[in-house]
Amino acid sequence: MSRALPLPWSLRGQPGVKALVTAGVFVTILWNLKCFLNPSKGSREDSKHVEPLVVLVWEWPSKQVPNVSGDVCRELYSITGCQLTTERQLLHQADVVVFPHVRLRPGQDRLPKERPPGQNWVWVSLESPSNSRALAGWNQTFNWVMTYRQDSDIFIPYGKLVPNPSATVNIPAKTNLVSWVISNYHRTQKRAEVYKNLSRYLHVNVYGKANNKPLCKDCLLPTTSKSRFYLAFENSIHQDYITEKLWRNSLLAGTVPVVLGPPRANYEQFVPADSFIHVDDFSSLEELATFLKTMNSSRYRQFFAWQRRFSVKLYSDWRERICTICTAYPHLPRGRLYPSLQSWFNS
Repeated sequence: MSRALPLPWSLRGQPGVKALVTAGVFVTILWNLKCFLNPSKGSREDSKHVEPLVVLVWEWPSKQVPNVSGDVCRELYSITGCQLTTERQLLHQADVVVFPHVRLRPGQDRLPKERPPGQNWVWVSLESPSNSRALAGWNQTFNWVMTYRQDSDIFIPYGKLVPNPSATVNIPAKTNLVSWVISNYHRTQKRAEVYKNLSRYLHVNVYGKANNKPLCKDCLLPTTSKSRFYLAFENSIHQDYITEKLWRNSLLAGTVPVVLGPPRANYEQFVPADSFIHVDDFSSLEELATFLKTMNSSRYRQFFAWQRRFSVKLYSDWRERICTICTAYPHLPRGRLYPSLQSWFNS
């Protein structure tokens, strides 16, 4: 049996005080014993009262608004503790409010009139700076940015390669050399200039609205997969701006991308160096054309070595992109506003 601690000399001989101290020690022992016998009860009860993170999308990024009722993040993407909503009346309950740039109007009259304390606003864009207007009007407005750039607070690429140990090389049958799908053709774009000069040395099968040959959604991949090479030309050249032209139209389709975009080193941060051909690898477009036309089957197959280890994952559902906010939330900076959205995005 453990011995009670001795009382200070000044309290000895005072029965009432001694009894009080003894009772206090007894209560302390009972409390410690309770915690020892059931140490996790408190944490379990606390976890039951943890509320999900409420993410309000002020306006949905695409014209068609999907169903976001229920626990869609968990059901579709195994992301727990995340509640998406488009109901603006829940503004004062929202932890995060999402503002897609494509839905922002010049000026701030369409934004909430007030921001509840602790609420964070996210600016979202998948467009490049060349195609994003009126950025200067949003200074000191947003806490976080969510874009295709790797240095964003919340990084949302167009696609990525995911490990797949059971994958095998699958190269679809080829019936032509080069194809290109283009909807918005502008002569001032670099891709228009490169295509025009490259087509002097080889034939390019051009599809899309710009050539009056639109492809239905389910026709795109079967069409591009028949080409040995695909012109994955971006509409503008910016850091990390690598879109579905690489991920879907080329790699997923099973053709070799010929890329025009940021430097090769930037592409190699996303895909293996031997999985694509960069326009800048050649001193002239004539040299590039010769390389494509004279490539033998053995050399061609080497471009598909990545298929033995990876599969392509596309990010095409805005619900999945927005659900990732909840995954990133615990690690995001608090109490910060971007002083100049334009300066950051153009850097």
